[in-house]
Amino acid sequence: MLRASVPHRLSVSLQRRVAPAALAIGLAALSACSSGSSSQPGVSPAPERASRAAPSPDRRIGLKAGVYDAGMASWNMRLVSTTPSPDKFEGVTNSDLAFTGNYAIQGNYNGFQVWDISTPARPTLVTAFYCPASQSDVSVYKNLLFVSGEGNSGRLDCGDQGIREPVSHERLRGIRIFDITDIRNPKYVANVQTCRGSHTHTVLESPRDRDNVYIYVSGSAGVRSEEELPGCTRGPTGENPNTAEFRIEVIRVPLADPTKAAIVSSPRIFQDIPAPPRRSSSSPADAEATRQAIARGAFVAEIGGEQTVLPDRFVQPMLDSVVKARGGTGAATRADSAALRAAIPDLIARMINPGARRGPSGPPPGPTQCHDITVYPAIGLAGGACEGYGLLLDISDPANPRRIDAVADTNFSYWHNATFSNDGSVVVFGDEWGGGGGARCRALDPKEWGSNAIFRIVDRKMQFQGYYKLPVAQSDQENCVAHNGSLLPIPGRNVMVQSWYQGGVSVFDFTDPKNPVEIAYFDRGPLDANRMVGGGTWSVYWYNGVLVSSEMMRGLDILELTPSAWISQNEIDVAKSVRLDHLNAQGQPQFSWAPSFTLSRAYLDQLERDNGMQYNRVIGVREQLQAAERMGGSQARSALSSLANDLDREAQTARDGNKVRMLAKSLRDLAARQ
Repeated sequence: MLRASVPHRLSVSLQRRVAPAALAIGLAALSACSSGSSSQPGVSPAPERASRAAPSPDRRIGLKAGVYDAGMASWNMRLVSTTPSPDKFEGVTNSDLAFTGNYAIQGNYNGFQVWDISTPARPTLVTAFYCPASQSDVSVYKNLLFVSGEGNSGRLDCGDQGIREPVSHERLRGIRIFDITDIRNPKYVANVQTCRGSHTHTVLESPRDRDNVYIYVSGSAGVRSEEELPGCTRGPTGENPNTAEFRIEVIRVPLADPTKAAIVSSPRIFQDIPAPPRRSSSSPADAEATRQAIARGAFVAEIGGEQTVLPDRFVQPMLDSVVKARGGTGAATRADSAALRAAIPDLIARMINPGARRGPSGPPPGPTQCHDITVYPAIGLAGGACEGYGLLLDISDPANPRRIDAVADTNFSYWHNATFSNDGSVVVFGDEWGGGGGARCRALDPKEWGSNAIFRIVDRKMQFQGYYKLPVAQSDQENCVAHNGSLLPIPGRNVMVQSWYQGGVSVFDFTDPKNPVEIAYFDRGPLDANRMVGGGTWSVYWYNGVLVSSEMMRGLDILELTPSAWISQNEIDVAKSVRLDHLNAQGQPQFSWAPSFTLSRAYLDQLERDNGMQYNRVIGVREQLQAAERMGGSQARSALSSLANDLDREAQTARDGNKVRMLAKSLRDLAARQ
């Protein structure tokens, strides 16, 4: 959702010329300070027994500012490559990512870029398709690419001249559909217009319908004119049963003929949800900044329950309108300023929730749209991050998602994204406090605000467990808040990688949802040392062994985990064994692992790390595994089966009996393959 300024193209271009040398030096420095491993061929090392404490002082503090020459810090991961965006895209905001085959598709407010990442150290640009729109969120399915468009300047013809008229049949607000059978030459084949555009979207691959895919559209802009798109009207549902508010759109795309894609339903998943409770105070850091701004004469509005300083680019046009309305000319007077201050509360209410001001007496209604929806087809559920609420949806009928639970939290400002654990028993929601454009990881900012909230799912209801927020303070020049990430395919654990804008990339373990902990990070210094310039990593996802990050101003980053006291080489190797033919992080796949000695050793490493089994027994089992691997055939089958039986018995008294049973099952499955 980020709305922020960007560096000047000239500044970016000049820094790009020195980027290769600076990057080479930076990568070398990162390699020197990252954790590593060395082992003999054919021998899988045990996890490091060193301290799991992060380096102190934190390496992220005080990093040098810059675009391509910013200071960098990492712990338990390393930067593999950074590739700047091509001309026409450089200096323009990069948005979300999708993956197909060996390709990463990166959205950009000027269109999308396709990168061949088969060699992660040297990604190559396959195509840069120029077709401006905000935010250009992207998703793929087989030979189809879907791209979101929400702003008023997006055109059906992909032109960059924009649209000045308030009503235009040249405007694109909705979903663009491309045929990428020849990925080097995408073909624009169709679009589906929606009343509020598409800020984000989610592709649902339903196991019940193999002939179609479904797109859940989340539009957060105002409702467009009915003159521009018939059927688009506003108002609360009690007054207007056909209102385009308080709903999402579901598009069905026939795979045999995607040109026939169309909206098939508009589920009112927000029906009867009241306005969420709001916190009654602002962050100490914000309160001080607001106090200083008011002293300077700034305009302030209450947004999301807190006082927010309005930027000049927002205030000046309104002041000009006040002057014009009274028939005046020139600069605004004190009376004009006073009139605007009095009108601001209603203006903000109209922008944020137009239905609320027109509703009947009683409590105001809740959210009118979602920001993002993550579907998990394997378990038939979706997590909806919907302004003031986190929703749990039943998606067993893909065209008609149904709300089954809703949670609110006074520590949350804007529910933004959702990620499930692999078994579907836990869901993590992120809070994009302040819309992504502000510094929200300062020392005085509460640790619960702009964080993740973690819930267990019990009987299809969500039960709060704990929060996770980036554990190091960021500067006033760095926009920082929880943003997009994904689950890592590490068996026996819940581990997630996540973007934090200019807070960088953080990997955290939420296996114990009440006590999540950071286990790896990568970060750069701010884009500018003296002022806030919006940027950082928009999204980061695990895909076929690497972590791919869409860096808003710097291009495409590829990172990888390194073995450490928090994650062993065996765990990394077994995660890399999971291969996907495509990935949309908002269409979460369920991971599975083929039986292997590496998988069994990964479970054993976890038992050692967490003292789930006595250390001497861990060493003994490790030796038995090595012996069985050398045997092969029927001897290995017998040895593995015998060891599995022993472990099943020992699980009854082990400190982590469940993990011991996982290990035993992996050995039994492995024996069956000998």
